[in-house]
Order: sequence, then structure tokens, then C-alpha cells
Amino acid sequence: QVQLVESGGGLVQAGGSLRLSCAASGRTLSSYTMGWFRQAPGKDREFVAAITGSGGRTVYAESVKGRFTISRDITKNTVILQMNSLTLEDTAVYYCAADFSPSSVIFTTTSRYDFWGRGTQVTVSS
Repeated sequence: QVQLVESGGGLVQAGGSLRLSCAASGRTLSSYTMGWFRQAPGKDREFVAAITGSGGRTVYAESVKGRFTISRDITKNTVILQMNSLTLEDTAVYYCAADFSPSSVIFTTTSRYDFWGRGTQVTVSS
């Protein structure tokens, strides 16, 4: 049974930073592409960032490029999302997801991810 658990969300002022973690149990993540998505109230869940199993390739949404960084901590079976220069528009529930397909392609659509965490709330205030 695979479980993904996000942590690190909270309330932060605009311009601040947060570090989200996604810890996995039941399967080693290092072989799989991992993604972060977010969902704001009244909006669809949207892609934020993803990283390949090897960690060699990353993809970011245009809205977060240059501000967010996705990385892996293989020793802890964890994926990290470092978020800097946060804006009000970054307020959302953030989800991590795992793509267990053998493809090396990084997908940005929710339907391509097999397992999801329950999410962690990020609220950016002015």
C-alpha cells in the first residue's frame, strides 16, 4: 500500500518562503516521476512541478518558474518543493503525486499520476 503524506504548509506573508515535503511509504520513490500540483478554491487542480526518478530532469509551470524548486531526498524517500517569493496567487492546497508508469516522460496532467497525497494548505497573506 503506497502512501504519500505532504507536510510543511502553513500561513506566510507575501514574499516569504515555505518548504513542502512529500514522504512516501510502501514504495521507493527514486524510480518514479513525482509531481506537485495545487488547487485553489473554485479552480481546477493544476500542475506545479515534477521531477524524474533519477532527479536529472525537472519541469515547472510558468507561473512558478524561477521561484519554486523541486528536489529529492533519496535517503528519506521524500520529494521537496521549495517555494520562494510567494504571492497571493500561490494560495492553494498543494498535493504531491506519483507516476508509476515506466515512461521517462514528465507529464503535467493529473490523469497521468497514479497516487496522490491528501494535500497541505498553503495560505499567502498580504
